[in-house]
Amino acid sequence: MRGEDTQQSGAFSYRTAEERIAADHPLRAMRGMVDEALRGLSPRFARMYAKNGRPSIAPEKLLRALLLQVLYTIRSERQLMEQLDYNILYRWFVGLDMDEAVWDVTVFTKNRERLLRSEVADGFFEQVLKQARAQQLLSTEHFTVDGTLIEAWAGQKSFQRKDGKGQPPEDGGSNPTRNFHGEERRNDTHRSTTDPEARLFKKSRGSESKLSYLGHVLMENRNGLVVDTRLTKSTGKAERDSAWVMAWRVARGERRITLGADKGYDTQQMVASLRAIQVTPHVAQNEHKNRSSAIDARTTRHEGYVVSQRKRKRVEEIFGWIKTIAGLRKTKHRGRKRVSWMFTFAAAAFNLIRLRNLIPAAV
Repeated sequence: MRGEDTQQSGAFSYRTAEERIAADHPLRAMRGMVDEALRGLSPRFARMYAKNGRPSIAPEKLLRALLLQVLYTIRSERQLMEQLDYNILYRWFVGLDMDEAVWDVTVFTKNRERLLRSEVADGFFEQVLKQARAQQLLSTEHFTVDGTLIEAWAGQKSFQRKDGKGQPPEDGGSNPTRNFHGEERRNDTHRSTTDPEARLFKKSRGSESKLSYLGHVLMENRNGLVVDTRLTKSTGKAERDSAWVMAWRVARGERRITLGADKGYDTQQMVASLRAIQVTPHVAQNEHKNRSSAIDARTTRHEGYVVSQRKRKRVEEIFGWIKTIAGLRKTKHRGRKRVSWMFTFAAAAFNLIRLRNLIPAAV
């Protein structure tokens, strides 16, 4: 018998949000890990807020909402507030009651600014890593490093001469026409008026130059978890410099580790500096007719080198997720500090997804 297409819904519901969320939903396991990480940040939150005055949005709820925005690729905070109003799953994850009013988007943004000005993203990232370490999921010996281009929230028209002697626009309006043909544009003579810290850079030959930053991650090779992040200005040496810094943070010159990387890290100076801090460089060999590789048979003859070369490709999964799902292919924030905050927070979200799949009790 065909059912009737009735449009009138019930006026009341006697089921809680907790009852509506499936027991095996991915966010249920993740919510437990997020709550544990936020409990570890509670002392830091207490120092950030005054003891008296009007209560603000709880920082725990702010971070859970921002985490939803990253996990579900919600393009704006206005859309995030809209979905929080009617999505029961989102309300449950953030901690809003069914009848509780959703925050005004302006209020949410102003409260979020307090978090962006602090080191909360680094703290949250460390709390997530602490849980992975407690489950013995992190390798302490074998790592991979790489960097990726994060396009800045600035257009090419904003990249103008620092001395103000550039060609005037051909017409008026809010989006004037500018002709850059024949003009040499360099970072030492030009600067973006939208995001002055962004630099014009291209990752490889033949690609276009973009106003951008460079994001760097250090991945442990056992389960592909991110153990360190950095975000720097776009320069030719930024990737190698960041690789050395992150490797030093892990090794501290006290224990031997291996570090996998692509051909861009195969330079005599890079290999020598890594070996000086007890790091064995498992760098891909970059050989052609005009140069020889800094990696010789002392390294390549070992089976571990072959394993590192195979494992290092997993770092591209991290960058792919951060740039597509987390929405950092082109950042929506301006300034290196804010972009760095979001890059580290996105890496923490990636680790949460991996932990949800790796910890049996979380499934």
